[in-house]
Parts: sequence; C-alpha cells; structure tokens
Amino acid sequence: MRNLIIIACIAFGLTSFAQNDAKAEALLNEVSTKIKSYKNISLDFKYELNNLSENIKQETRGDVVIEDDKYKLNILGITRIFDGKTLYTISPEDEEVTISSDNTEDESTITPSKMLSFYENGYTYKMDIIQDVRGRKIQYVKLNPIDTNSEIKHILLGIDATTKHIYNLIEVGKNGTKTTLTVNSFKTDQPISKTLFTFDKSKYSDYFINKID
Repeated sequence: MRNLIIIACIAFGLTSFAQNDAKAEALLNEVSTKIKSYKNISLDFKYELNNLSENIKQETRGDVVIEDDKYKLNILGITRIFDGKTLYTISPEDEEVTISSDNTEDESTITPSKMLSFYENGYTYKMDIIQDVRGRKIQYVKLNPIDTNSEIKHILLGIDATTKHIYNLIEVGKNGTKTTLTVNSFKTDQPISKTLFTFDKSKYSDYFINKID
C-alpha cells in the first residue's frame, strides 16, 4: 500500500543534475511544468503488485482527484480524504474513520499529491527504452535512489512522448517485489465540488472515530 499511495507530488526543484542524463532531466522538467499548470487532476488507475518468490499477485483499480496538496483517493474499498492539514481514512467494511495529521515529513511516504512529481528529489535518472503502447510512444526514464539503504532497486517512469503526461510507474524492490501503477484516464481542470476535500462527520455518525496524534 505504501507504493500505491505512490501515485507521485509537486515537490519542486530537481537535484543532482550533474549525475543525471541531460535528456532525461529536460523531459522530467517538461512533465513537471505541465503538471503544475493544471488547477486539478483526476486519475483512474490500475495498481498491480507481483512477487514471484513469495507467490504474491494483486491487482486492483482506483481513482484519485488532486488539487494542490489536497486529494481524495478511492482504493480497495477505502476512501482517503486529505484537506491539506488532516487525513481522513474511511473504511465502510470496518465502519471506522481514522483521523491523522499530515505525514509528509516522512519522505518515504509517497502520497497521491506527490504521485506526479515524487521523482524530483532523491533520485538520479537517465533515459531508458521507448515502447509503442496502442499507438502511443511511451518514453521510459530510469530512476535510481540516491539513498543506498533504500528498499527500492529502481523505478521506471513511463511518459507519453506527445502529451508529456505520466502513463505508468514501475517500481522494482530489492526484495523482488514489482509494483506497477498504470494511468487509464488522465483528466485535468475538471469542475469539482467545493466540498470534495471536506470530511462530513455527520455522514459517519455510526462509525468508530479513531484519532491519531
């Protein structure tokens, strides 16, 4: 689930340029500039997790709406609403709402609002292969974590060469786990409700409220 909450953020300022491929850097800058130009982004995505050695295979779908640091994420029957300060995790199956403060200080946590720009810090990168996906040219950039103690071996970030939107993200862990996030639908500047990122406590009066300081 850590990878899921992947989805990748709008942390600015690419670092370690000297260690990076100039073409990869230019492409990622284009992607970042494009992402930051939108008022909001709505994504439908597929999430896959595979670990052959452990015989683990999981596939699910989800959707997320992102505006600045705020987001509303639906995945595995759970809804997460972050209003910029507080995260509300709503589980209908457990009839529970967990309320916690923002945890962006933990750099290992990739939240939905970071999903589209997590790569801007902490990685070196270089151009990788180009693939034709249903008539779309997808240029991959390979990212290697600067932290040698990272659990991540490398990440492949697939970018649509025409739109400069992120198509998919493939993370390979040192333990053999491979997680893939594929964007099925990418919409921008959609009309959204003013209360989309607001938690309405009255809707969950029968739920157990779990507050975490």
